[in-house]
Amino acid sequence: MIQKASSFIKWFIKHETSAGIVLLVMTVLALLISNSGFSDEYFAILKKYVSIGIGSFSLKLSIFHWINDALMAIFFLVVGLEIKREFLEGELSKPTQAALPIAGAIGGMLVPALIYVAFNINTADTLKGWAIPSATDIAFSIGVLSLLGKRVPISLKVFLVALAIIDDLGAIVIIAIFYSSDLNLLYLFLMFASFATLMILNKTGVSKFLPYLIIGSVMWFFTHESGIHATISGVLLAISIPHKKDNSHHNSMLKILEHSIAPYVSFLIMPIFAFANAGVKLEGASMALLLDHVTLGVLVGLFVGKQIGVFSFSLLSIKLGWAEKPANSNWMSFYGVGVLTGIGFTMSLFVGNLAFPNSPYMDEVKIGVLLGSLLSTILGYAILMLTTKKNV
Repeated sequence: MIQKASSFIKWFIKHETSAGIVLLVMTVLALLISNSGFSDEYFAILKKYVSIGIGSFSLKLSIFHWINDALMAIFFLVVGLEIKREFLEGELSKPTQAALPIAGAIGGMLVPALIYVAFNINTADTLKGWAIPSATDIAFSIGVLSLLGKRVPISLKVFLVALAIIDDLGAIVIIAIFYSSDLNLLYLFLMFASFATLMILNKTGVSKFLPYLIIGSVMWFFTHESGIHATISGVLLAISIPHKKDNSHHNSMLKILEHSIAPYVSFLIMPIFAFANAGVKLEGASMALLLDHVTLGVLVGLFVGKQIGVFSFSLLSIKLGWAEKPANSNWMSFYGVGVLTGIGFTMSLFVGNLAFPNSPYMDEVKIGVLLGSLLSTILGYAILMLTTKKNV
């Protein structure tokens, strides 16, 4: 029985749809609890402060912020490792391969942002949420695509993965530039000094992860105190991790680390994040809330902006001869994948919390993200079901 259970767990973790299923379950659970008799306890626990450290060398944050600042730094570490690997030897390593997802990602970030701005142009307080609908949730979008099995050609799956990775890179840059608070120059210097030390370890051939982990942890604290969002430290750590293109999987620290941490991120950290961030009280929700400019900016940005931006910019790059249409795909199936990029969720909620910390606007953000992602899922899945053939 134990062996059967173990085999099932291994199969479940490796299955492409699994991460999306777990995220969906935790999202629904958060919505149910936040609208049940346990609602007050749910929000009270997230607001509870926990101190980690000894004496003056300690940091006191709410559980919500430990999740979003500390656990999500590990998420960003894996994202950084994925981006680095893809640029070194993956789908983004050659200009001809990278052109299409880069064009699609640019359109998929620009058009939703412009749509959000159009809805909020007259409200200065909410304009800072412009980047919320610009991200794609790789776990959910790939999970939905994988439900279609062999109906979808591998070229479209590769395109979606590459585009989502570039989206993440864009989100990282946006967070670093636009969502950092007042900078503390001393801690900023210490952060860069830590990063420089990590790069020295890389250049001198240090092949054990422990020194990187210790310095990276210290760098996370310096980053948190500097005013730059602490999750950026995860990306900086990823940049410093050694990798050579001619290395086998077993000899590359980057690949070993990515494959070791990724399951914990997919099946532990991201579900915890979803559970902590997707809860929203729907009691008293009205049509006015649904039609609020923040809700509409996020919803329309994700559902309409992403598909239009991704498809139009991709189509333009193909027509100009800069890129090629994915093999074995037709225009409608390609458009269907573009619709799936409107599944924002994880990164959209994350950016929302940076744009509106401790703000009542987060309810509108959550509703917009959930509805925009849901509509993108339904329409994208339907288009791909109708425009692809079984066993392609």
